[in-house]
Amino acid sequence: MGMSVGASRGVSQCNSQINTTPLVDVMLVLLIIFLITIPVAVTSIKLNLPKESNQPRTSKPENIVVSVDKDGDIYWNDLHIPDASAFLQRLKVESVKVPQPEVHIRGDGASRYEAIGRVIFACQRAGITKVAFVTEPPARQMGR
Repeated sequence: MGMSVGASRGVSQCNSQINTTPLVDVMLVLLIIFLITIPVAVTSIKLNLPKESNQPRTSKPENIVVSVDKDGDIYWNDLHIPDASAFLQRLKVESVKVPQPEVHIRGDGASRYEAIGRVIFACQRAGITKVAFVTEPPARQMGR
């Protein structure tokens, strides 16, 4: 630091050197900030992310659509099935067909899991090998 206070032997001298200490402090702080933030912004793991697609599946005429309403009532396509034993008998008849039809289960969002579980259990007991769940896709947001 080059600073003199007071007069030295009667002659006043002026110090013309630049004080660089504050400049060095600011530069070191900026350097540390850049060293911390740049690797986070630049470094990224290269991934092949899956693309969103909504492909509507076509329902074959031989597929069986089983609907379960909020009260637990079972419907075979549009026909109401009165009890579980009648439903199981219908499934057994369909399970011996070649090729075996798929069972598509449409469950009401307010129905109990137990009602859907009974349908799956009946499909298992009848020997149905392909069971699928039919759902509605979520609503698309406008900004995408």
